[in-house]
Amino acid sequence: MEKIDWNKLLSPERLRDSKRPSKNPSIDPRNEFESDFGRIIFSPAIRRMHDKTQVFPLTTDDNIHSRLTHSLEVMSVGYSLGIKLLENDTFLKKTGLEKEKSIREIPIILKNICLIHDIGNPPFGHFGEEAIRNFFKNYFKNIKTPLSALEREDFICFDGNAQGFRVLTKLQVLDDQYGLNLTYATLASYLKYPNPNKINKGRLCLKKRGVFQSERDYLKKIFEECKLKSRDQYKRHPLSYLMEAADSICYLVMDIEDGFNKNWYSINEFRDFILQYESEKDFKKIPKELIEKIFSFKEEEPENKKMVTSRINLISYFVDLAHKNFIKNYENICYGEYNKELIFDDENKVAQALQNFCNENIFPKKDIISLELTGNSVIEGLLNYYMHFIFHENSKYRKKAIGLISRSIKNAAFYENNIDTNCNFEELNFYYKIRVIVDFISGMTDQYALNHYQKLSGQKII
Repeated sequence: MEKIDWNKLLSPERLRDSKRPSKNPSIDPRNEFESDFGRIIFSPAIRRMHDKTQVFPLTTDDNIHSRLTHSLEVMSVGYSLGIKLLENDTFLKKTGLEKEKSIREIPIILKNICLIHDIGNPPFGHFGEEAIRNFFKNYFKNIKTPLSALEREDFICFDGNAQGFRVLTKLQVLDDQYGLNLTYATLASYLKYPNPNKINKGRLCLKKRGVFQSERDYLKKIFEECKLKSRDQYKRHPLSYLMEAADSICYLVMDIEDGFNKNWYSINEFRDFILQYESEKDFKKIPKELIEKIFSFKEEEPENKKMVTSRINLISYFVDLAHKNFIKNYENICYGEYNKELIFDDENKVAQALQNFCNENIFPKKDIISLELTGNSVIEGLLNYYMHFIFHENSKYRKKAIGLISRSIKNAAFYENNIDTNCNFEELNFYYKIRVIVDFISGMTDQYALNHYQKLSGQKII
């Protein structure tokens, strides 16, 4: 097998040569990955995540997570995993990395990708993704288009991860088609699903459409530079497994804390569920000593303190598990042969128990379902409006609809098609016209999408 080259995996190169004075530490002492963090943290797409759904759409409860607060917590856990990795002598020996140099590379890359891991998610959470998919599944049934099968699937299989790659590489547009122009290492490790082709549910890195056809050239360039291409197959960047673990840790643990804060169950009801949980496969219960460690609080303590104690202990358990599994499966991970999530690769099946608890006690709640259906109506309504009028036979209707779309979104499409930004929108082909509509709607916050839909449908004037 080809030797694992961490100098390539940690490539500081960019799609466009950077003009930053990185060669002169007296002017800017940051390395390229620290520069990435600055570009990310100041981007409009990050700001918009403060009003995008994590689990609870359109909530006014400040205690409940948004996409932004969730991503900040994921960033914290991911950074901890990076630090832990560089304290591991086995990892340093296997990689040949120098701890002193890598401590300012791997942890900051993990911070970067954890912060941006949900940057492409549309309004109303994962149900917003489903609304977009369902709309285009029905739309393409009824019309003939010049699109290829893969191009149609970009919309029928719409995914926030692929949209995020587009946001990072193109949609944070200034005056060219390179977006934030992040390093190859950051972009490669962001991609959990480096897949622009057919979906294969049996392979972890292929189970979603993780890259659209519009970005497949960038994918090829980045993954070839990072030596993550084997024959015609792209491999996950090893750090993406740790980002995925940090995400799963936070959404599992914090969704449960959000439900607790909603008074949907007590801490004791949560503990009893975990205590009684049995794996569907082998009926093996979680060890009692592990339960006692997770729920190591005093009965006389306040309920919220008990919840915080359990949260801290669960995160600690999962961080240790993810780290252990990463080291244990290091070679398989690097060669693209590891096909599991780090925290679900667990004989105790704690993550599975938490997931089952959420499925039974959080996601079916009427509060969530009713607002998800509201979100579906909003996204479907916006797509109906823009698809109808952008392709309307009357040019006056087309012009009015085009005028409502953000100029920067249209410019991004012009740049990537080498069309002058002063030219007519009509010069874009069918694929890119739809691409612009989806870019516009998926970039909206929950509240903006709702207000925009109400105005277009005549429900609201101001």
